[in-house]
Amino acid sequence: MTRAILIDKTDDGQSASLTDVTLPALEDGQVAVEVAWSTLNYKDALALTGAAPVVRSFPMVPGIDLSGIVRESRAPSLQPGDRVVLNGWGVGEKHWGGLGERAHLSADWLVKLPDGISLKQAMAIGTAGYTAMLCVMALEAHGLTPASGEVVVTGASGGVGSVAVALLAARGYRVAAVTGRMAEAGYLTGLGANSVLDRAELTGTPRALGKERWAGAVDVAGGVVLANVLSMMAYRGVVAACGLAGGRDLPTTVTPFILRGVTLAGVDSVMCPLPDRLTAWQRLAQELDMSKLEAMVTEVPLAEVPAVAPRFLDGQVRGRIVVPVNPALG
Repeated sequence: MTRAILIDKTDDGQSASLTDVTLPALEDGQVAVEVAWSTLNYKDALALTGAAPVVRSFPMVPGIDLSGIVRESRAPSLQPGDRVVLNGWGVGEKHWGGLGERAHLSADWLVKLPDGISLKQAMAIGTAGYTAMLCVMALEAHGLTPASGEVVVTGASGGVGSVAVALLAARGYRVAAVTGRMAEAGYLTGLGANSVLDRAELTGTPRALGKERWAGAVDVAGGVVLANVLSMMAYRGVVAACGLAGGRDLPTTVTPFILRGVTLAGVDSVMCPLPDRLTAWQRLAQELDMSKLEAMVTEVPLAEVPAVAPRFLDGQVRGRIVVPVNPALG
């Protein structure tokens, strides 16, 4: 038995609460992880509220992220005592996830945590920060450098956006941060943004081509915001798209692609191959100013997670929410 948040179906839809659960038996190729920290992400909020059909089977322990220590291993790649981090792989959707005291997981899904990152810092980064680094890697793989010009980050007050701003600024890029909450301007400039734009500037009807403004972009919004960003990219600009907080539709034309040579690079963190995951986490350890994480982080006790989840859907979350499960582990 272990304590975990459990989502289950009810006559009225679904419920979510902290309760005792029995984990499935440990199988060959799996490890038992004592969870130190977890997180609350946008996808977790969708699962906990039932706002989208994220959960594929019930009952489900949500939590697409966790960090912790291997306590039992039936896989040669990991040994008891190893510090590990997990992001994605359908955990919290198809497989029981990280919002509980213990988890049984495939060893292939886990990354050994690099030196220099604590278990808490790993979740302050979480899927959001790891995705932000994948976006930076995608931009640079398509030739973007600080000399190319300014980079715009949409949804900059959220988890992915906050880390993206900090990472890009640390690498010498000029960053324009877009937010729907201009009261967060001081927070964003503190992370390294050179300018802060009101999201309203990117919510009008998109033009086929607008004024060339940015050499690169990290977009978490999709929808009209992404369409406007694409129309304003400079010649041979690159956009890394990783989210749909503003909608899954893309009301644009082929014009930016065929007249300005713009690249739209999709970034997926869930099924990302292990070599890219390892590179992302190694680079996070080397390049992310860990002192900036403190400004991004809010702690929420495990029992309060279901009550806090709706704040994501109302756009009321800044930065990262971390959940102390067994914080004494590190």
